[in-house]
Amino acid sequence: MGIDRSGIVTAVCVNLDDAPDPSEALVDALAGTEYAFVIVLLPPVCEIEPLTRILQDRLDVEHILGARTAGEICDTGYSENHIVALGFPRSYFSASAQLFEQLNGPDDTETAREVLRLRHEAHAKNPEFENEFAFLLVDGLSRREDALVLKISTALGSTQLFGGSSGDGLRFESAPVFYNGRIRTNAAILLVARSNCRFTIFREDHFEPSGKRLVVTGARPEERLVTEINAEPAAPEYARIVGIDPHQLSPFIFASHPIVVSVGDQHHVRAIQRVEGNDLRFFSAIDEGMVLTVAHPKNISGHLQNVLEGLSEHEEPDLIFACDCILRRLEADQKQEIHNMSALLRKHRVIGFSTYGEQHNMLHVNQTLTGIAIYPPRHD
Repeated sequence: MGIDRSGIVTAVCVNLDDAPDPSEALVDALAGTEYAFVIVLLPPVCEIEPLTRILQDRLDVEHILGARTAGEICDTGYSENHIVALGFPRSYFSASAQLFEQLNGPDDTETAREVLRLRHEAHAKNPEFENEFAFLLVDGLSRREDALVLKISTALGSTQLFGGSSGDGLRFESAPVFYNGRIRTNAAILLVARSNCRFTIFREDHFEPSGKRLVVTGARPEERLVTEINAEPAAPEYARIVGIDPHQLSPFIFASHPIVVSVGDQHHVRAIQRVEGNDLRFFSAIDEGMVLTVAHPKNISGHLQNVLEGLSEHEEPDLIFACDCILRRLEADQKQEIHNMSALLRKHRVIGFSTYGEQHNMLHVNQTLTGIAIYPPRHD
């Protein structure tokens, strides 16, 4: 088990293969500090209900929130079968949180009202904390992230948001989130935090668009399903364009041959989740008429090194909390970069999880590294 109490944020990683009672190990590791909130990330093999019950009974924390993962990032780098927990102490943070239990509602006005209430409550708990950010966990199989992020970000104003979509390994069966003992699917948790710490919220990918274009000519947007590309069956046409036998299409191929949509001078990945017959199911919003482009990846470990060194250019972060798309891990594994990536994550104190998608300000995105770098308060 890895425990790091040396910095502002307590980071705990419990290996399920080594801990005879992981719940007790987690509680013991978090004991002795008053936390404003605790984020808990659980691998698919871990039963959520008994663990959350013990945490609620044994920890005096106002907000305990978390999600199932598609993999974890621990003190050793990329990991599997680990419980990851982050404790944010009251001496540095105040927070308010809300569980949204049905993502098909509420309406925009009700959502805005809830977000403004959360911001007011977080500020009222410690008015001296001047810096504010928002963190969002969403059921990664809900297909509702795009609409929800847009609703929330409108009410957040200048407050920056980051977050991740819960996962289920590569099973794609159930990706619940949980808040204070309530375990829900088709749900989301929004936490608004204030702090005297400084922070940087970031979103990075390692792709460059190519000249290979795909036009979505058939789709069922509510299902994130594309049936036709360039007026041809979607999966075979995608395979033809990237030069792959259609029978070889897999998450590893999708990770290595991503497609992006360009908005102005920026591009955003529209990641493919899986093949369904001749159709392609996506991790994010898709619609007929959308023009997509196949992208070329840069070296993924070299890009990660540049990102993490940039976050540490002027000062080392106390901790970096990352929401890292599962497709990035698959690409790193396929290209035998996992060891290099893990070494970089470990060196720069990156803790987090592999996701089914990432949230950044007004966007739900895919195949990115998104998160927050937390720095100590500046004492004048």
